[in-house]
Amino acid sequence: MLAYRNVGAAYGNLHVLRDITFEVAPGECVAIFGHNGAGKTSLLKCGVGDMELTGGSVTYKGEAISRGAVYLNARRGIGFVPQGHNVFRELNVRQNLAIAGLNHVDAERTLAEVYRLFPILVERGRQIAGSLSGGQQQILALGMALMTRPSILLLDEPSTGLAPIIVKDVMASLRHINASGTTVVIVEQNIPATLQIASRALVLKSGKLVFDGQSKELQEKSDLWAWF
Repeated sequence: MLAYRNVGAAYGNLHVLRDITFEVAPGECVAIFGHNGAGKTSLLKCGVGDMELTGGSVTYKGEAISRGAVYLNARRGIGFVPQGHNVFRELNVRQNLAIAGLNHVDAERTLAEVYRLFPILVERGRQIAGSLSGGQQQILALGMALMTRPSILLLDEPSTGLAPIIVKDVMASLRHINASGTTVVIVEQNIPATLQIASRALVLKSGKLVFDGQSKELQEKSDLWAWF
């Protein structure tokens, strides 16, 4: 579905990804772990066309990712929730969701599905997004991504700064989204919580892929913590 082949990427002379090769199959939930600066966010950015490659290729359903055109890739079915609660802070919750659903068929039906998944968005529908708590903004950002009806959802550290109870709710929502047929790729620092929902895990170290296997296999590795 989403395939990386010998991918390299850099910020100027700083190489952040080196010869990365893996593929995400339809319906998978894949976790990506690594220390700060390992290249996790860059890996996601390459998957949505938000970062230039220095080598290799990224394809979605067999076709090259359109570089520099995140919105075009979103229309093709790639949802992206970057780190930092990316919402329109001056608009209310309902307006944020409506904007996210523009140019997509069955927007009202999709909105109803989002409301069923996240009832808090119904309760806070008229509230200005910037006045929501961090957890509520994260849920809104997830809802906005789902309004595009993605086939695959890429998330960059959705639990950052959230209270443990909110993290639990977000992870439960992602499990439901994946079980409903949406492929999920999640970059996270919260390893234990993420391994509960991901069937497969990747580990990056200094821009290189050092592990690609089942979550259970990663949990059983005695030297896991030495990688982070």
